[in-house]
Amino acid sequence: MLKPSVCIEMFWPEIALADRIPRVAALGYPAFEFWGWWNKDLDAIERAVKDTGLAMAVCCVKTAFSGAPTSMLTPQGKAPFVQAVKDCLTVRDRLGCTRFIVTTGNELKDVPRAAQHAACVDALKAAAPLAEDEGITLVLEPLNLLVDHAGYYLATSAEGFQVLHEVGSPAIKLLFDIYHQQITEGNLSLNIFNHIDQIGHFHVANHPGRHEPMLGEINYPYLFSRIAQTAYDAFIGLEFSPSDADNTEGILKEVLDGVRRLDA
Repeated sequence: MLKPSVCIEMFWPEIALADRIPRVAALGYPAFEFWGWWNKDLDAIERAVKDTGLAMAVCCVKTAFSGAPTSMLTPQGKAPFVQAVKDCLTVRDRLGCTRFIVTTGNELKDVPRAAQHAACVDALKAAAPLAEDEGITLVLEPLNLLVDHAGYYLATSAEGFQVLHEVGSPAIKLLFDIYHQQITEGNLSLNIFNHIDQIGHFHVANHPGRHEPMLGEINYPYLFSRIAQTAYDAFIGLEFSPSDADNTEGILKEVLDGVRRLDA
């Protein structure tokens, strides 16, 4: 059974973030998610979670984007990264979130790529025992460089899966963003299903335009039906911009109806 989650950062920008959660619930979705937790009204979000009973699927670890020395791509960034993971435990306790997105930040100039790869592995290795002991999962996210995130370090799922192999922890998985990986590398089916056990979260949008799954070149009915046949049991995050902002509810309802048809 597929479990869709609505990334509320992408919808209803005219209202407060916490007020978007009841809208997700009213549409019949089981979960929501957002990006950074440190700049949010956690009191209001906690009330909305209690009122609606929705699950919170995922949010981000506050990794550094300002470069060395705090970047997790340098040896000096390892301790700050572990602390940033510890800081997420408050979100787990208050909102019930047990999965946290790890973004690497931008590639560092004048630092060999192999050294940045090794530092990323070391940072995740250092945080892995904490994640295992505390029952949380860290999901490392590659992003595309061509359209949305020029300069970002981690672009390919291949390198992401290699990092996971080197870390060797069940608490460290990949966030496979289907939109980003279609732009970066294509070959979606093989990259997903050859590594489904290493994937801890999906993000969904179509390409071009980063709109709803029904609108673009990616065959989401096929991918969703294949994912539903696997043992994958985490959430699938809808991280798209609706093509018609005046029909946000209608588009989200259509996506949910399509997912439910797969389970019928």
